Amino acid sequence: MERTKIADLRQHIGEKVKVEGFLQTLRDQKKMQFLILRDLSGLVQVAFWKANDPALAEKISATATESVVSVTGTVIENPIVKLGGLEIQLETFEVIGPAEAPIPLDPTAEALPSIDYRLDWRFLDMRRPPVTLLFKVQTTAEAAFREYWLKHDFIEIHSPKLMGSPSESGAELFEVQYFETKAYLAQSPQFYKQMAMAAGFERVFEIGPVFRADPSFTSRHMTEFTGIDMEISYIESHEDVMRFLENMLQYVYQRVKDAHGEEIKQHFGVDLRVPSVPFPRITMEKALAILKEVGYQLPPEKKGDIDPGGERALADYIKRTHDHDFFYLIDWPVSVRPFYHMRHADQPHLTKSFDLIANGTEIVTGAQREHRYEILRQQALEKGLSTQSIQFYLDFFRYGCPPHGGFGLGLSRLLMVMLNLPNIREAVFLFRGPNRLHP
Repeated sequence: MERTKIADLRQHIGEKVKVEGFLQTLRDQKKMQFLILRDLSGLVQVAFWKANDPALAEKISATATESVVSVTGTVIENPIVKLGGLEIQLETFEVIGPAEAPIPLDPTAEALPSIDYRLDWRFLDMRRPPVTLLFKVQTTAEAAFREYWLKHDFIEIHSPKLMGSPSESGAELFEVQYFETKAYLAQSPQFYKQMAMAAGFERVFEIGPVFRADPSFTSRHMTEFTGIDMEISYIESHEDVMRFLENMLQYVYQRVKDAHGEEIKQHFGVDLRVPSVPFPRITMEKALAILKEVGYQLPPEKKGDIDPGGERALADYIKRTHDHDFFYLIDWPVSVRPFYHMRHADQPHLTKSFDLIANGTEIVTGAQREHRYEILRQQALEKGLSTQSIQFYLDFFRYGCPPHGGFGLGLSRLLMVMLNLPNIREAVFLFRGPNRLHP
């Protein structure tokens, strides 16, 4: 007999079915046993009269919760059953994946242990419906990104994650032994996205791993994460990139809301709001003035930059003045941006770049790139970079390259913001940080 998903049981009323999943709870009464089974699609109650088979009743009684079981029985309507008004009258019962007792983390418990303990037992933690839902949301969001790109004639690329020289800058690099030499784990696919522009691909995207050797223990940083990257040619300014990004995010949010909106409200208490476009834009100069106006003082080391507290203060201001959860911080100073960001011709101390802040958290960095070889080379020298180590990258621009720009977005940060999670550790399958390599 083929397995039937719990969500499909209503189509089989009066029929004998086979259901397989986790034994979530067992109510062992004097005459009857009630089992709650869970699969990825939902929950169902299974009823068994002990007198029908005392030996089978004993077997059921001895089965630990969270064991994987297989039951067959007839689906009946029972209006008093809270789980969809359906019940399975059990005929056969088999334990196909026994669980040890006691379980170190009960996914049905109301009170949760610390996040670090849950990460130690992540496979059990992920049995909780909110966590399962998170990855359904992630799947829908990734599909929506791809749908939008493909509608707009993008090409998907998969760039190498082992590099012979540092990507972007010399900081935050994981160095690895590579035969008789050394290699670096890619901080981003930036160089290779631009190579695709020089190749004439015009529009590319990539969803793939990103590595940052950042010894940070904040609630929004990881040493390995999934990056969502895009690059587009024949733009006039970073405004073209921002306009594309905001329309794409609106599309992604709408797809997620349509597919999971009610479940998100149930499990996360979030009434998902699809953002309106265009998003507000604030120059860095204006942002600093707003922070001064609201009485927020940036740390001295953040000269020319904005710290997380400043991002939240600006988000509060935007919420009050524009009733919007997203805004762009644009026109960042050269001092805090990479060498490959294009500079304003009339304000050479500023770059044609942006950050996207969502619900008080930065989730995207983007810019128009410098595509002119001599200018790009000079900007690298000004940043103190060895042009010899990045000559392979500079070569991309020696034989004609269209004006272009793009962005990088952290998938887990997007999920954290979308679902109002307190810590990015909850928004990723397995977290990697300075002190966590297991499981």
